[in-house]
Amino acid sequence: MANDEFNLGMLARPGMTTRSFAAGDMIFREGEMADELFVITQGEVEIRLNGRVLEQLGENDLFGEMALVDGEPRSASAVAATAVDLVPLTEKQFLHLVDEAPFFALKVMRILARRLRTQNAVA
Repeated sequence: MANDEFNLGMLARPGMTTRSFAAGDMIFREGEMADELFVITQGEVEIRLNGRVLEQLGENDLFGEMALVDGEPRSASAVAATAVDLVPLTEKQFLHLVDEAPFFALKVMRILARRLRTQNAVA
């Protein structure tokens, strides 16, 4: 892999909108429509489906991208596993990043591919 890494932590610069959730708070539910994805700046988030934890995410991880990319409802729920701070990115911001930083798009595609492979291995 060449210099294709995009540091998601760069998205959490001063002035960016952030949201905070307490441990146990629901960030979004499976089936909800999506208009943003999230980058974790602090804390941990669980991605759950039918009460089962699919993935535990931490600082500088990205989640909620699938529904933003395909326009379909959320495929799983996201719950704050600890107190968590998030940077939300709207579709407009996402498209701007894809246009201005091609490695960001590659990073998102790699995240999607890794998650698909992980789920395929479980199935």
